[in-house]
Amino acid sequence: MEKSQLKRENWGSRIGFIMAAAGSAIGLGNIWRFPYLTGTNGGGAFILIYLVIILGIGLSVMTAEFAIGRRASLAAAGAFKKFDRRFTFVGVLGVISAFFIMGFYPVVGGWALAYVFKSVTGLLSNTSAIADYFGNFISSPIEPVIWMILYLLANIVIVAKGVQSGIEKASKIMMPILYVLLIVIIIRSVTLPGASKGLEFLFKPDFSKVNGSTFLAALGQAFFSLSLGMGCMITYGSYLSKKENLPKNALLVTGMDTCAALLAAIAIFPALFAYGMEPTQGPGLVFVVVPTIFSQMGVIGIILSVLFFIILTLAALTSSLSLLEVVTAYLIDERKMERKKAVSIASSLMIVTGILSSLSLGLLSDFKVLFGVGFFDFFDIITDKIFLAIGGMLIAIYTGWFMKKEDIKDELTNGGTIQFKLFEVWYAVTKYIIPIAIGAVAIAGIMAIEQTALMIFGLAFIVVLAIFSKKI
Repeated sequence: MEKSQLKRENWGSRIGFIMAAAGSAIGLGNIWRFPYLTGTNGGGAFILIYLVIILGIGLSVMTAEFAIGRRASLAAAGAFKKFDRRFTFVGVLGVISAFFIMGFYPVVGGWALAYVFKSVTGLLSNTSAIADYFGNFISSPIEPVIWMILYLLANIVIVAKGVQSGIEKASKIMMPILYVLLIVIIIRSVTLPGASKGLEFLFKPDFSKVNGSTFLAALGQAFFSLSLGMGCMITYGSYLSKKENLPKNALLVTGMDTCAALLAAIAIFPALFAYGMEPTQGPGLVFVVVPTIFSQMGVIGIILSVLFFIILTLAALTSSLSLLEVVTAYLIDERKMERKKAVSIASSLMIVTGILSSLSLGLLSDFKVLFGVGFFDFFDIITDKIFLAIGGMLIAIYTGWFMKKEDIKDELTNGGTIQFKLFEVWYAVTKYIIPIAIGAVAIAGIMAIEQTALMIFGLAFIVVLAIFSKKI
């Protein structure tokens, strides 16, 4: 192989990396998932638990992932294989997690893209029929599949262009637009009569609804939202210059992601309460409640609906780019493929899983993959509640117990050229507190949720993966 083929791509600028990493973190997890989980888990209480987990666990794990990726200059699987082959399975688990998430993520991204156009073609004309409209749309055997493929094609085009020309350039444009559009909708939402009840729901904790599943939901949401445990931040970190300040970058990305989640909640809940709707709508919150709200605002509502679903599409796109890149980078690093071939193979498989996920909400709704769940729910549950949290815990264990302390300090201080005053605190938290905290939350959550059998299956899968990882 020629030397030029071995040269690894890099980010063109610090702002480009920040926008791309923040884009990976800010996605459906913030705009679609965070609001409905907040609504079904007690509002302010869930937000408080989520923020504690983000600051106490998420930020530390992200810092570790950046350090591992840059130290190795390889994506998820290769990074662990390079330093300790026993932990290769952790990197492979990240690649599998990214692939499984892309089994359902483009489906929801396709819904968002479709609703941009549906907002101006009759979606908002009949308020009472919006819920039925959504149900009929997602259960259709053809239309949502077409939108899913169109959405995935956008990912393919951008990732095929590479790190600088594709992912970085797209993120620089999309991220600022996303924040501006969110703020526009917030201004309208908080000025509605009765909006204060929505703000009270968000920021006045009600701990009566809190149980083990609430903590597990918050933990899963934190990892899903920050793109942790799925190889994204290790992969993005592998393209980083040795001059970048990793702890500062991790703090910036975490802060931007958390702000986006809170902004999305502030955009939705004041308007939801202003129109007398229930916050416990579940996954249909964005696609049923939001159009219902906007349908009562006349022409302004149509404009805001278009803007909102453009936001949702952009947010989804910036995240799914990183997920596709994780699988693509694995094929490039470990299977020595050219980028375009790697993208073609990864995306072709994702089209198949996306079609199965979409059809599982309609035509294949009676077909169950395992333990009474269809493809869409299987990909969601096994990643959110199992793979991501366990992956994050294993990354913390690897960083604290198996990497040399002087190596990790060298990486986080750029060879002693920058200061990381809280290194000892961060190291102790990563080594001791995070593994115990994630383990405790996972055990409490497993005991409180209905999919116990699926959780056991997921854990067994990880054990088998660990046993055979040396052959991968």
